[in-house]
Amino acid sequence: QVSELVQFLLVKDQKKIPIKRADMLKNIIREYRDAYSEIVKRADRTLQAVFGLQLVEIDTKRHIYILINNLPRPEGQHLCRDKEKEKMGLLLVILSFIFMKGNSVKDSALWEFLHLLRVYPGKQHSVFGDVRKLVTEEFVRQKYLETTAIPLTDPPEFKYQWGPRAEKETSKKDVLNFVAKMQSKDPTFWASQYSEAEAN
Repeated sequence: QVSELVQFLLVKDQKKIPIKRADMLKNIIREYRDAYSEIVKRADRTLQAVFGLQLVEIDTKRHIYILINNLPRPEGQHLCRDKEKEKMGLLLVILSFIFMKGNSVKDSALWEFLHLLRVYPGKQHSVFGDVRKLVTEEFVRQKYLETTAIPLTDPPEFKYQWGPRAEKETSKKDVLNFVAKMQSKDPTFWASQYSEAEAN
């Protein structure tokens, strides 16, 4: 059961889809329900030892899990896995923008910012493909970003914040250091962000 569960979790993780306990029970654990926590614990141990991944519960009410990268990361390798590198680079830039703007940004502000980087929603990008879809669907489904509708806006507006996967896979300190490096400034240049990052 353990190796089956490990494979099941790895397949889900390829798509970065959050994993529900109900799915683990239904598809893998089935009649071994009573041993559920032991099987999950052993699968987690295997994932950590072999793949450097850790199973983390991000929603304790609905029992939803994600796998996060647990390997020591060389400088600048945050959130990265081989061919996903470019997408993750874009994600890091978006997470930085959200953090620097006070942890929440309107979608219009986010698209404006991406325009400056010559990344346009609705236009096919040679690396990222459909950028609007990548940001509003893929990153949200993968729990890197969370979107909330802003009440009483017409047309409807949304705001973006860090999702639980971003909180687990990187930190505000890493992101601030990244921004500081990009702008050749000291992280303390942004006093409020610096104190928030240090407190994290």
